Amino acid sequence: MRRPGKKFRKARETAAAKPQYALPEAVETVAKSAFAKFDETVELAMRLGVDPKHADQMVRGTVVLPHGLGGKSKRVLVIASGEKLKEAQDAGADFVGGEDMVTKIQTEGWLDYDAIVATPDMMKSVGKLGKILGPRGLMPNPKTGTVTFEVGKAIREIKAGKVEYRVDKTGIVHAPVGKVSFGPTKLLDNTKALIDSVLKSKPASAKGKYVKSIALSSTMGPGVRVDLASVEGHA
Repeated sequence: MRRPGKKFRKARETAAAKPQYALPEAVETVAKSAFAKFDETVELAMRLGVDPKHADQMVRGTVVLPHGLGGKSKRVLVIASGEKLKEAQDAGADFVGGEDMVTKIQTEGWLDYDAIVATPDMMKSVGKLGKILGPRGLMPNPKTGTVTFEVGKAIREIKAGKVEYRVDKTGIVHAPVGKVSFGPTKLLDNTKALIDSVLKSKPASAKGKYVKSIALSSTMGPGVRVDLASVEGHA
């Protein structure tokens, strides 16, 4: 087994100075211990007390982070009809169409976009793309605001850095909160916004402790555990 590099070992020592950190200090520690030559992404991981095998305990949602995500703007495909096509173009969609886009995805396996917004009247056709889009997390969904007649709003939110999250089969929500270059203050704002959104998404059927643990890490860096007592409204 390959031994971790010198920079990673040093970062791990920094992160392990305490078993847990108050949220602001955790964000600062992650930013400080990042060592890669590129601008690392900071990710939040929340272990939840839910059983995702039960549909009524599925946790998913979206949040527009106050400072966005940085990096490249997401490429948005809009599948709509009538006047909504012009609304999509005016709002800055990268690709706009109707049945022609559905056919292109079906016949070519076309996936040159990061998000899809569809109007409800087009979902009968878009539904046929489930096997192609579903496994890649691209299927439009009313719960995440990507099946809507408010096409312009949906596009602007995605471009502004809207984050979509869902609990995985092990009960963990993983989602990005920004880049190391944002600095601790902006990263903290984004992290709080994401945590608040996950807390508000608590299923009514979830019993016992909802948030079991929270950790932050950068792309190449070690994880830093957050003291739950420092997270307002944790349950």
